[in-house]
Amino acid sequence: MQSMPIRRCAWLLLAAIAAGTAVSPARAQSRQALEEARRRMVDEEIEAAGVKNPRVLDAMRKTPRHEFVAVAERKLAYFDMAMPIGSGQTISPPFIVAYMTEQLDPQPTDKVLEIGTGSGYQAAVLSPIVAEVYSIEIVESLGQKAARALRRLKYENVHTKIGDGYQGWAEHAPFDKIIVTCSPEQIPEALVEQLKEGGRMVIPLGERYQQSLYLYQKKDGKMVEEALRPTLFVPMTGAAEDGRHILPNPAKPSVANGAFDESLKQKPDEPAGWHYLRQAELVDEDGQGKYLRFANQVPGRGCQALQAFAVDGRKVAQLSVSLRVQGKDIAPGQDARQLPSLAITFYDERRAVVAERGLGPWRGSFTWQPESAKLQVPKQAREAILRVGLMGAVGELGIDDVDVRASE
Repeated sequence: MQSMPIRRCAWLLLAAIAAGTAVSPARAQSRQALEEARRRMVDEEIEAAGVKNPRVLDAMRKTPRHEFVAVAERKLAYFDMAMPIGSGQTISPPFIVAYMTEQLDPQPTDKVLEIGTGSGYQAAVLSPIVAEVYSIEIVESLGQKAARALRRLKYENVHTKIGDGYQGWAEHAPFDKIIVTCSPEQIPEALVEQLKEGGRMVIPLGERYQQSLYLYQKKDGKMVEEALRPTLFVPMTGAAEDGRHILPNPAKPSVANGAFDESLKQKPDEPAGWHYLRQAELVDEDGQGKYLRFANQVPGRGCQALQAFAVDGRKVAQLSVSLRVQGKDIAPGQDARQLPSLAITFYDERRAVVAERGLGPWRGSFTWQPESAKLQVPKQAREAILRVGLMGAVGELGIDDVDVRASE
């Protein structure tokens, strides 16, 4: 994690740039601190998590993510986390940006179509490693803001427009690669048509809160599918959302695969339905049923699993939350607050955080024990993310039978 001095340095550098003045030694130090923060983020959260393409890693180290988030949020820019950018949209965690970019197999001659410009950060990462980027954003205010940022930062091979990405960008087709940074239920046919023969598409597909990231390759006019990993993206709005068949019920919140009986076909040691796993694996001891085990010996390192669900605070006043948990040699991480827990973060209709509630923390060694609580749901809540894991602590944590439902 970054230190507070690194975060403060960002403000000094940005002030120097805005004023158009020469950078003093102290402000040069600020620039170095920002670059160091990016380097550490890439080393510890991206390369260590499995991204290996050197051109992608180099782009991640050089792309100033703090330029693509709100001023008030810049202190968090180099944490591996999603962040709100307005209009109910988010900037993806850096690991996801790097992972999706690597799966595209970007080449210097590629013409790439991006669906969902958002903040412009993904387009900026692609810019130095491909020939041209064409990016579409349906939300006019976001698209205009991203275009200004990309021009100011001189990403001259990125072309943007306001429109419904469901229709693609036919006048510039065909594209060597297509990357979709919002989730439809099915692949839009226009994108299939606009992908060049032999091209690759990376896209999150599925239900609103149960999605998987897929890689498609176009071979003999057909899309060959490879499932990559569970994920969570904002929905593709416009025609894609209007045609969605399966809708969540925010009056009946729940989590999927809370008993961890279902695993991924492509990764049998990871559970279906859960995403953004770190230092976690499925365990089946003596055929007694699976559970999720976290293990970590590096204080402060991310060690978690996430799942989102719909919940409407106008219809649900309380959640009944329960699970079984066991621990071995659990101790705090970098400070006393880094201990394992189950936390639920509630978001309003703008995807801003309105509250966080949870169970725990736990420490030491203990056999399987049940934990439960009634958690109040803020009236402003429209969705939530459940997070469980060691949360920076060291030791081992087992969890099973996670259950969330509206309280009677």
